Amino acid sequence: MKKMLMIAALLASVSLALAEGKPQTTCPVMKGSPVNKSLYVDAEGYRIYVCCGGCVREVQANPAKYVAELQAAGVELEKAPEAPKAE
Repeated sequence: MKKMLMIAALLASVSLALAEGKPQTTCPVMKGSPVNKSLYVDAEGYRIYVCCGGCVREVQANPAKYVAELQAAGVELEKAPEAPKAE
């Protein structure tokens, strides 16, 4: 009985982790290249990381395409920080 409960708990935690998506680790433009966390584009409420300056320009030119591709691949994009409100 204990084993069954442990297995059920493990499966529930794995399902929850999968439902949340995976973090972005590769560039959406240069597929497979690791991202450089200091290079990103904030667009459509999300932060899209890239590998190089050329990819920054590519994502800026068509951010909706890359947001859609990443989400379709199960990547959970970080929310872009909100701009400070002018007083």
